[in-house]
Amino acid sequence: MAEVVLFHHVQGLTPGVAAFADELRAVGHTVHTPDLFDGRIFGSFEEGVGHVEQVGFGEITERGVRAAEPLPRDVVYIGFSLGVLPAQKLAQTRAGARGALLVHACIPVSEFGAAWPDGVPVQVHAKEHDPFFAEDIGAARALVSDCPDAEMFLYPGDQHLFADESLPSHDPDATKLLTQRAIEFLGSL
Repeated sequence: MAEVVLFHHVQGLTPGVAAFADELRAVGHTVHTPDLFDGRIFGSFEEGVGHVEQVGFGEITERGVRAAEPLPRDVVYIGFSLGVLPAQKLAQTRAGARGALLVHACIPVSEFGAAWPDGVPVQVHAKEHDPFFAEDIGAARALVSDCPDAEMFLYPGDQHLFADESLPSHDPDATKLLTQRAIEFLGSL
């Protein structure tokens, strides 16, 4: 079984993020869910973005890095949207990463180093017409093209935070498939 660090999206550590973590726990994985917002949950994407802009994207990323410090190095990093920032940074820069799942977003690899580390499998999951992911799809395609251990899965639709069952953007069918793929990915490590 894998040890996982799951970083939440811009609305906070919502019940839907916790539910996704619980799905992974139910099959035997250990899942840590650091709260990068100190307990705050935002009612809308826009409110969450306002908070992050106030705190700073760099500070949010570093909160994630600090949250991972006491954990073993051989973990899998999962990020939902904003949470991709610390997840991807850690997967690329912290020695020992077992893998990464980047959900709803993907940052250019050059942001955190010259290349994706050899032997660290990664999956990117997003909606094919998500307007927020439209900004990231080039980075995701480059990652998949340059890394033999990378895969991208695009789901029909345009919802951004589709994997959070506590939000109106939730897509149960896509979330079920994402969860199945995540469990298979973790089981392969």
